[in-house]
Amino acid sequence: MDSLLTMYITLVCVSGVFNVFLSIYAFSKRREIPGAGTFMAYTSALAIYCYGYAFCLASDTIREVKLWTTVEYVGMPFSAALGLMIVLNYLGRKVSGRTAAVMLVIPAITLLMVATNDYHHLFYKSMVLREGLPAPLVKIEIGEWYIVHGIYTFSCLLAAVVLLIGRWRQTSRTYRLQLTVMLCGQFIPMVAAFLYLLGIAPGGLDPVPIVMCVTSSLFIWAIVSTKMLTVVPIAKETIFESMGEGVIVLDPAERLIDFNRAAAAMIPSLHLSLIGKTLDEVWTLMTGSPFPAARQPQGMKEEIVWTTDNGCRCYQVRSSVVRHRSGEQAGSLLMLIDVTELKRLQRDLEHMAYYDGLTQIYNRTHFIHQARELLKESRTGGHSFSVVLFDIDHFKQINDSFGHETGDRVIVHVVSVCKRILGENTLFGRYGGEEFVIALPSASLEETAVLAERLRAALEAEPLTTADGEVAVTSSFGAAQAAEPGRDTLESLLHAADEALYVSKRGGRNRVSVCNQAIRRENR
Repeated sequence: MDSLLTMYITLVCVSGVFNVFLSIYAFSKRREIPGAGTFMAYTSALAIYCYGYAFCLASDTIREVKLWTTVEYVGMPFSAALGLMIVLNYLGRKVSGRTAAVMLVIPAITLLMVATNDYHHLFYKSMVLREGLPAPLVKIEIGEWYIVHGIYTFSCLLAAVVLLIGRWRQTSRTYRLQLTVMLCGQFIPMVAAFLYLLGIAPGGLDPVPIVMCVTSSLFIWAIVSTKMLTVVPIAKETIFESMGEGVIVLDPAERLIDFNRAAAAMIPSLHLSLIGKTLDEVWTLMTGSPFPAARQPQGMKEEIVWTTDNGCRCYQVRSSVVRHRSGEQAGSLLMLIDVTELKRLQRDLEHMAYYDGLTQIYNRTHFIHQARELLKESRTGGHSFSVVLFDIDHFKQINDSFGHETGDRVIVHVVSVCKRILGENTLFGRYGGEEFVIALPSASLEETAVLAERLRAALEAEPLTTADGEVAVTSSFGAAQAAEPGRDTLESLLHAADEALYVSKRGGRNRVSVCNQAIRRENR
């Protein structure tokens, strides 16, 4: 065997060894390398290609050449498609199982065509040994499927190169060395394959396995020096599109430049045809009015409400200025954060803090807070101020006879009857248990007593209907008025109303009693 051919076979085998090493490395780091399975398949395919071609060159007969050519094609046609998958994964474009299967259809057909070529001659029309050469190199006449295979292989390599070149400007300097190695790993074999397909390769030998010795060496060097494969850059547009927050990009004139997938999902009316219009124009087209949040140079935090078929959503809007490296403003970002559930939770917590859970009227704490404010206003205006305390007669007996569930229904029933008479603007609260309180600013003691009597009569006239029959509901009332608001406190007024309430209880219940604070002070 000629020494030059021996050297060529040796280099091809070295390429195979490098690819075996890369495959083993990927297996050992499979938990750290995204798409490790694809990379293992790729390097394994290249190793089979190299070893198959090396044995083909060392063969003595046409039968051996055909056998090792078939082995060579177990790896070679799949390597281009697998290389393209690796590039797509590297660029953050996930390849689904179905897409991968489709990409490997032509390579699988190529392998089948080579293995059965003697029956149809669609891949090689003829294969004959060349005479007068130091090794039994083969002269071939290509068939129809060989052309299909060549076009597909070259297309995969070209697509990978174009994708990597297209990512160059968007890749930071830190990762450009990685990108260069990936680019060489596709570009150099592509050029070599192109020369071989044109039939102008030196000596008619396939130069791809030789150049893979170079590209595999680059891969190994890049893995050691730049942590390639284990530390992979994430494309900026991948981050932009995968963000959970909606992002709207504006230029310095506040024209819409771009928006991500999350923003489109939050605001379905936002579409590409609106790009180039100002934010106010966009919002006017979508809602009929300009953008509702005031824009500030940096750090704006506003809230907007967007109504969809599924209800209203609340978005917090945050602004951020985007600058060129020179410091000049390039535009701005509006980030939309869905705070609907947070707002709902805040409303629920506020409601729990202010309202009674059973009756949905003010609880004792919030009633007292509101009543103090009304009393303060009455002092300032020189108006009278009255309160009414009442509770449900024989409530313990109702609970014991009908159960606590019916007792709760009685409480709700009392509130429902009273709210119908009091109106929405009256300060009405649950004072505790079966006891309730009403604040009446600017009401005289006579007017307060009349209102209390209306409530008493309405409750007496409307028993609660249950499955066990009607439950009679009556209440005892105590009313008190601060004749001199400037000298009375809410606590003293409530105490006076409580004393009047007990007068009603001692008098037989289901009645109204009144107590005037001024009279009480004179009698002390």
